[in-house]
Amino acid sequence: MNASSRSTQLAQAANTSSNTARTELLTFCLGAEEYGIDILRVQEIRSYEEPTRIAHAPAFIKGVVNLRGVIVPVVDLRLKLGCQQVEYNAFTVVIVLNLRGRVIGAVVDSVSDVLHIPPEHIKPAPELNAMVDTSFITGIASVGERMLILMNIEALMSSADMGLIDAAPALTA
Repeated sequence: MNASSRSTQLAQAANTSSNTARTELLTFCLGAEEYGIDILRVQEIRSYEEPTRIAHAPAFIKGVVNLRGVIVPVVDLRLKLGCQQVEYNAFTVVIVLNLRGRVIGAVVDSVSDVLHIPPEHIKPAPELNAMVDTSFITGIASVGERMLILMNIEALMSSADMGLIDAAPALTA
């Protein structure tokens, strides 16, 4: 199945959900780990194409691509999250995200499923020492034998080192 067909299938699965008590996630793989992000942040899934490199950008920002007239920055999540080995192959895809009106591409090893996870299956993120930034990890979900790391993709993309979208505005009382 090509990335375009998979994208259509995942979008249809996302639109057929009527149970709002469940968390609906797009799951993807980075190395041996499986992650889940809010499906509502996903615009589409595309096959990987080599982006145009931007001078002096961090290594995890692969460059930009032209997506139907919109210049989209592309972040390799494998590099950003410190995966040991980064290999581009036929399964490598770009998840196109829409975050606060900004379109951003995220390179991942492969896309797995769209899952509906009941809240009782989601456990809090583990507390690690201050040297490890886990601010974008919202929890861990058990799905059968699988463990999913649930990620707030908006928080990750708005981190200071990314510089892609502004941090959420502070609420005033």
